[in-house]
Amino acid sequence: MFLQQILEKQVAVVVRSKARRPLRQLFEELDRASPELRPFKEQLSGATLRLIAEVKQASPSKGRLCQNFNPGALGVSYEQAGAAAISVLTEESYFQGSLEYLKLVKVKTRRTPVLRKEFIIDPYQVVEARVYGADAVLLIVAALTPDRLEQLITETQNLGMTPLVEVHNRDELRIALDCGATVIGINNRDLHTLEVSLETTYRLAADLPAGVIKVSESGISCRNDLINLERAGVNAVLIGEALVTAADPGRKINELLGVV
Repeated sequence: MFLQQILEKQVAVVVRSKARRPLRQLFEELDRASPELRPFKEQLSGATLRLIAEVKQASPSKGRLCQNFNPGALGVSYEQAGAAAISVLTEESYFQGSLEYLKLVKVKTRRTPVLRKEFIIDPYQVVEARVYGADAVLLIVAALTPDRLEQLITETQNLGMTPLVEVHNRDELRIALDCGATVIGINNRDLHTLEVSLETTYRLAADLPAGVIKVSESGISCRNDLINLERAGVNAVLIGEALVTAADPGRKINELLGVV
């Protein structure tokens, strides 16, 4: 199964990272640099649907998505087009991502909060995200025990960042809420089969209590999708492939938001 394979790789990645750059060193770097923090949760609140635009070079199902990949330029175009936040893939093996892309997007943009999208399994990765400028991190319920999820939510908040907690079904949703998640992403992609259906969001959004920010992720590609998701009570959408494969990503954002 895809999720199990990637989690096994992540264990090895974290072990190597800790050996090369101990946690104590990360905290020393954080103290020296003190990267700017931008409000993530607040950006997703409001009367209209918000868009999180993703910097994504490749996917496991489709391979390389963008031949002339320029994460800094993408981030700037997303910001100028009105994206509420920017998600940056940092996983290397399957998505060809990098923490350096995260850092570059944060440096190149002026005000837009940046999310580290990664398969996070260890508090080390949360600190790492902050060092590279992240304002939020993705935490996937399916990849974590409830105790570890709660620990990572606390660690994220203690560092001033927002945890975006991702769920795929009602059982995971209950765990996320029990652990204190207030920004919940509903992933329309099954991480075991990689199949996508927006029905996942429609089914789960109604179960989310008032006050929780609802984010729909994956498989969103056209203006009608956004209209229907907003009607279902969704606060924000996370879109990657439809943007990075567009000839003009900024114009695509305008089209999705109904600006043009």
